[in-house]
Amino acid sequence: MNIGLLGPAAALCLAAVGSALGTGFAAQAAVGGWKKCFANNKPAPFMVVAFVGAPLTQTIYGYLLMNFIRAAAANGNTDPMVLLAAGIFGGLAMGASAMMQGKAGAAAADALSETGKGTANYFMVLGVVETVALFVMVFLMLTLQ
Repeated sequence: MNIGLLGPAAALCLAAVGSALGTGFAAQAAVGGWKKCFANNKPAPFMVVAFVGAPLTQTIYGYLLMNFIRAAAANGNTDPMVLLAAGIFGGLAMGASAMMQGKAGAAAADALSETGKGTANYFMVLGVVETVALFVMVFLMLTLQ
């Protein structure tokens, strides 16, 4: 068995675990924020759903990296341990980005629910956290070329 073929699975699965955790954190805060709005007879901002969904993109990045690692494995010119390492470390980095983006999204959901202000600022913060996952994906793709 070629151990390098575990790399593609690791890239997708570890990124997806981070997305699941991140969306879970943000979802809990969204529900809590809506509860506060309902308890105070304030309109509940639907926009917080976007904060909940933001960490899902790291699963897409994991999928793209997975396909790139698979292509590198099919090419046969890359050491299997490099493929495995790219999948594990790339997936972990993207998963951590998703998890932390979910925590930032949770804070954004809470703040928007309470104040009704700052939506653009909150999205900028989420974008900065997401950039880590993008960098990891692109840099690993360039490394595997």
